[in-house]
Amino acid sequence: MLGLLGPAFVAAVAYIDPGNFATNFSAGAHFGYALVWVVVTANLMAMLVQYLSAKVGVVTGSDLPELCREHFPPTVSRGLWVQAELIAMATDLAEFVGAAVGLNLLFGVPLFPAGAITAVVAFVILTLDQRGHRRFELAIAGLLGIVLLGFAYDLVMVGADPAGIAVGLVPGFVGSESVLLAAGIVGATVMPHVVYLHSALTKRRVFCRDVAELRELLRFQRLDVLVALGVAGGINLAMMFVAASLFHRTGVAGVDSIEAAHAGLGRLVGGGAALAFAVALLASGLSSSSVGTYAGQVVMQGFIRRRIPLFLRRGLTMLPALIVLGLGLPTTDSLIVSQVLLSFGIPFALVPLAMVTRRADIMGLLVNRRITTVAMFCIASTITLLNLFLLYDTFFR
Repeated sequence: MLGLLGPAFVAAVAYIDPGNFATNFSAGAHFGYALVWVVVTANLMAMLVQYLSAKVGVVTGSDLPELCREHFPPTVSRGLWVQAELIAMATDLAEFVGAAVGLNLLFGVPLFPAGAITAVVAFVILTLDQRGHRRFELAIAGLLGIVLLGFAYDLVMVGADPAGIAVGLVPGFVGSESVLLAAGIVGATVMPHVVYLHSALTKRRVFCRDVAELRELLRFQRLDVLVALGVAGGINLAMMFVAASLFHRTGVAGVDSIEAAHAGLGRLVGGGAALAFAVALLASGLSSSSVGTYAGQVVMQGFIRRRIPLFLRRGLTMLPALIVLGLGLPTTDSLIVSQVLLSFGIPFALVPLAMVTRRADIMGLLVNRRITTVAMFCIASTITLLNLFLLYDTFFR
């Protein structure tokens, strides 16, 4: 069992990247437990999406971008590739800015040099994959564990209100600002680039002789997804609980940035809680930036059969993050905007995934059931409607 676990843990890192810190802490500080239901719903969506992505790789032996290139018109495939690259830049913005802020909080490194250090460390982590996927997966899982321990400590120190959590599980919004944060939470949770990546991590990983063995392997993939994304969902909830209990419940104002959240933890709880927060943020940024680069290679090779050197790819996709850091733009606002942009890219990954997994000529006997396909299109439609509301609220009100 342990030998077959791992791909979902790589994907799960993207679900607790620094963008999640920004959206979850902002939501908890401003609205308390009111958006807990958004985190839970987004995590359940992510579990279905990532399982279907893993299923594509197991059943077909190809990743999702490759299947899009083979079965969709060339113009559609190239269009999907272009938007995927733009989304990769938004992803890198969150990851690099978050890791840079973590280095700044821990060691006082200025933000721009901290961003460059993040790039170097991300490359070092990526080199582990050249020695076998297992080492890379273990390194990423270790960083995920650091984030988990950090927020477990903070949650124990701060506590949470069970009654407030129960009320927060009831769907509802508190003004248009809460809708913006909800879109950011969804964008930070359901990540387009790992929808592509997960299928690449599971393809041709284990040789199966027949459909029975494929079904058995898929059972392990379901377990992998449930455990890994369950951990990621718990971390996201812990972020919101800490912010709601510490800042919203006590009426602390001005918690509108990651730096302010760190300072508030140190002032109200103690240096240990602030240290745990900063270490978790740094581990999140370093691990997610490595996974983001890996996903970028999968996207380019799958959609257009091209590979470029990792250094060049990293240099191109990190430009927006370095601009933000170099100009001194508000880091938390930049992170939230990047997550909203990510939510606009989600349907462009989910719809192709639903279309591929519903086709018997691609999936054979393991084609999706009708209810699964309906659920996927419902998820894509919900996210699209949420984004349309955001456009209307931003430009027409």
